[in-house]
Amino acid sequence: MSAEALKDEGNSQFKAGNYLKAAALYTQAIKLQPTNATLYSNRSAAFLHLVKLTKALADADTTISLHPDWEKGYFRKGCVLEAMHRYDHALSAFQLALLRNPHNSQVSSKIKRLTQLARETKRLLQVDTLRSNINISNLFQPFQSDLNDKCGEQQTSEEMFSFLIEVIESAIKVWHDTSAVPPRVNFLLDKHKTDTNKFAPVVNIDRVLHLPPSFVA
Repeated sequence: MSAEALKDEGNSQFKAGNYLKAAALYTQAIKLQPTNATLYSNRSAAFLHLVKLTKALADADTTISLHPDWEKGYFRKGCVLEAMHRYDHALSAFQLALLRNPHNSQVSSKIKRLTQLARETKRLLQVDTLRSNINISNLFQPFQSDLNDKCGEQQTSEEMFSFLIEVIESAIKVWHDTSAVPPRVNFLLDKHKTDTNKFAPVVNIDRVLHLPPSFVA
């Protein structure tokens, strides 16, 4: 079979989801035409579906070296790097693809998605940094003093305070990560003063604190 016939058969196997057969056929075609960039591009796509990421990346790089003005090589490389979770490098590859074909909607879609992902990742890192810099225990020190006075027994008040802090810290983490409210906590907002898109709600301790059985007389 000619290289073109092997490529066509490889494309048919690829469309059918037979990626291993497709890769094998592209390999046979490459032996006949070792400088055909399309063959390496197609095999890169097959390797990506087979999760053979190192081989897929190597074929994408070969595609680029053989045809540096063709956006497909950069697109292939971006897809592989995205699968490797190397998002910054993937974004760079997609941007290079778009430079060579500004009208490629598939590339534009990839750039948009990765840009949004980068913004979200940055936001989460900022939230984690902010949360790690807040000492909930220190904020509730006045409450601990009142608790000590009411309970009388220091050990009991310390256990209750420790439980309270654990509930609040857990609630804040879940709220930031998922925007959901843990079942142990009820968030109440001052509708006139609180912008829910900017500020975490306030925990109403009086209504939501369910003490463990050991705390009940």
